[in-house]
Amino acid sequence: MLMSTQANRYAHQLLDARARAQLMPPLSAESSLSIADSYDIVRCTMDIRIAQGETPIGRKIGFTNRKIWSKYGEREPIRTPIWTPVFDATVRFTEDNRGIQSLLGATQPRIGPELVFKLGSTPAPDATMEELADCIEWMAHAFEIVICPFPGWKFEMADSIAAFGLHGSLIVGEPRMLSAASRRNLADVLANASLSLSCGDELRSAGFGSDVLGSPLHALWHLHQLLREQPQFAPMEAGEIITTGTWTDVCPIKPGETWTSAFSGVSLPGLTISFV
Repeated sequence: MLMSTQANRYAHQLLDARARAQLMPPLSAESSLSIADSYDIVRCTMDIRIAQGETPIGRKIGFTNRKIWSKYGEREPIRTPIWTPVFDATVRFTEDNRGIQSLLGATQPRIGPELVFKLGSTPAPDATMEELADCIEWMAHAFEIVICPFPGWKFEMADSIAAFGLHGSLIVGEPRMLSAASRRNLADVLANASLSLSCGDELRSAGFGSDVLGSPLHALWHLHQLLREQPQFAPMEAGEIITTGTWTDVCPIKPGETWTSAFSGVSLPGLTISFV
């Protein structure tokens, strides 16, 4: 178990590396780091960022795509989702589902196509999947730009949690309000939807909503359950935006590229983002 001073030191190291866009060795290379330790670092980082004037506006759920678990983790592969707070400074909404995004200061950036939910009401602690769906105000497609301070994208699961869940920024498309009827079948509709991801005219990746823990709604429910076991963090509440994990493996990106996405099976527009 980490001493609070050590967790605070790691939090400052990670924040400094992010601010300077510098790489650093994984924390697990220095000492044994448990999953509980990494969330202690997350708590310290939250406190520091709030004290510096940032506002937490939601959460990012990571590693929900089972198909990519075996590609990450050095000593052992990732086998379960993670989460991290998301702050106002790293989230923006597009106009007409198009935008330009600077990669300045982004270390080893990659792109992941995701689905975002906004909670219109606070879920009960024991909310069922159906009751959780009733709490959703809208959903939207988004690109998450993930970054990694560890050389070569080599890390353990605990490292990824401590390093902001590898979150860099979130570019959110047009929100679609949910009706009562659409909420009733939301898990199945999203599970059966598919998405393609292209760079220029070249298809780079594709995936299904079912790759995300069976459905992005299941990912949301997983986070709701996990937070019940973490009293140091507040439970999900009305007003939060929650991004539920990439539908494909994340792809390296660089300035000068334009990436587009397209859905099939769900009424959501794709995104077009140019990187500079």
